[in-house]
Parts: sequence; structure tokens; C-alpha cells
Amino acid sequence: MNPKPFWLITAIFLVYTPSATAQQLTKVPRIGYLVVVSLSANADRNEGFRQGLRELGYVEGKNVFIEWRSGEGKLDRMPMLAAELVQMKVDVIVTAGQGATRPAKAATSTIPIVMAQDSDPIANDFVATLARPGGNITGLSTLAPEISGKQLELLKEFVPKLSRVAVFRTSTRAEDAKSLDEIKRAAEAMKVRVQSLDVLSPKDIETGFRAAAMERAEAFLWHVSGSVGRGQRTQVIELATKSRRPAIYNGRIWVEEGGLMSYGPNSPDLDRRAATFVDKILKGAKPADLPVEQPTKFDLVINLKAAKQIGLTIPANVLARADKVIK
Repeated sequence: MNPKPFWLITAIFLVYTPSATAQQLTKVPRIGYLVVVSLSANADRNEGFRQGLRELGYVEGKNVFIEWRSGEGKLDRMPMLAAELVQMKVDVIVTAGQGATRPAKAATSTIPIVMAQDSDPIANDFVATLARPGGNITGLSTLAPEISGKQLELLKEFVPKLSRVAVFRTSTRAEDAKSLDEIKRAAEAMKVRVQSLDVLSPKDIETGFRAAAMERAEAFLWHVSGSVGRGQRTQVIELATKSRRPAIYNGRIWVEEGGLMSYGPNSPDLDRRAATFVDKILKGAKPADLPVEQPTKFDLVINLKAAKQIGLTIPANVLARADKVIK
């Protein structure tokens, strides 16, 4: 039997042996998404991220895989979940807040991390500067401290005779002092007395509302961050409604779930924009060279049903400025 010609053997080898280049072209990127609260509590933001990916041509389960990891409201679970994503060698880790970014940063200095949002990335020591992050972390900032005074101004418009406001806050957050300073500055100009109430765990919430009642607070500004801030929405809204006092929150999901009003960055839009950072990184960009971006969409959302429950009439000029009115 005659041996096969050399050219035939070569042709067979080329047909049945995929090249390294071909394998790289067919590799499907894997993204880790890390959040402290439950995925259901973060549903609006999860969908915002998916939408951003779709706009860029990514379809989950087809040309991109997402590893969703939730701490279910337990911060002590976050280091383990971050380490798990690192061990999986995901291409990018997207974090849905400071409580997820910090453990992700501790778990890796090489895998790119995209902050879907952070109140103050410099104060939190995640980036060197907004223009040049300098490490493996970039993403979006919420400008939370800067809008605190505006939130109090809106409360004053709702309650023109407002003289006492209770501010629920998280003193352990790096940006908290700056936010409180902004609130006090605005309060001084409006001759409003500020009562500061520190909320570090769920048990502090009811205690805080009792303290506010004792000090005869006429309105509430909810500025609690992290898993306590997002994970206890139902309890907070119920207590605020029961007190028959107006409250302002920093995200529209609070109002959609029964709160009176919110003013702040559109969180789902921030997650949508986080997808753009992921896309750039998957195409070769370095987080160190991608400037941290700021919100471009701020929403004023008002719930008329909630206003009726506490006997509050919304001024027409405020209603006219609302981006969304829930009836």
C-alpha cells in the first residue's frame, strides 16, 4: 500500500486541528456580577446591565456569560463570593456598590473591576483620580454627597414650613461626612434643624424612627448606604408612612415600592453604562486608562398614592418638574 502524499496529510491536519487563533475567536467572555443585596432587590439594576450589554451586541448565554453572585444582604459572605469569581478566572468583575467593590479589590489586583456605581471612589480608595484611575478598577460615581443638599431643598418645597428634619445616615461610609456637611449647609440657609441618626444595622432603623418622633421631626431624609439601605426598603417605607411624615430617598425603586419621593441618579442607567466599560475592557482597554464617569440622568419621582396616605398635597410646581409621577 502506497503511503499518502505529504500534501494530503497536511490538508487533513489543517482541517481537523483548530488553530490557537480560531480558539481565541470563539472564546466566550465570562463576566462576574457581584452584589450585596439579593438579586431580586437589585432587579432593576440587573436589567439595566443586561440592557447595556444588548445595546452593544452581547446576548447573555450566547456570546457572553454572566456569573451572578449575591451576598443576600450579608456582608460577611462577600469575600468568599469575590474569591470564587477570581478562581473562575472571569474576564471582568462588575460590582454593584461599595460593599461589593471592596472585597473584589481585596481578591484581585489583576482582573479588571467595573464599579456600576460608587458614591465616592477616591474617598473609598478605589481609584487614584477620576481622570486616571491608575489600577484595575474603574466605572461610575453617583455624586451622592453633592446632591444631598438638593434633596433637602426638595423636602422644603414639599413642606414649606419645615423646621426639623431627621437624616438617616451611615457614619462608617467614607463619603458620609461630606454628605452630612452638604445637608447642614443647605439646612442652615433654610433655617432647618438637622437631627442626625446613624443606621449601621437593621435594628437601628426602628430605633431611629422612634428617636425622630421624640425630636418631633417633620420630614425624613433617607441616606443610608449599602445592604441596609437597599435591603430593608419595605420596613423603612412602612415606618415612614406610619409616621405620616414626608420622606425622600435616593433611588426611584423606593418610590415604585410605595415611598413618597426620590431624587438621585438613575441607578439602572448607571448599570447600563457599566456595560460600556465592560465592552471596552473585553476589547483590550485597561481600567487604569478609563476615566471614572459621573451620572447624566437624575430623576425626581413622586408617588401620589403615598402622598394621599399621609395627607400631603404636592405643590403643582414640584409635580410639573417630576420625571415620573406614580398615581
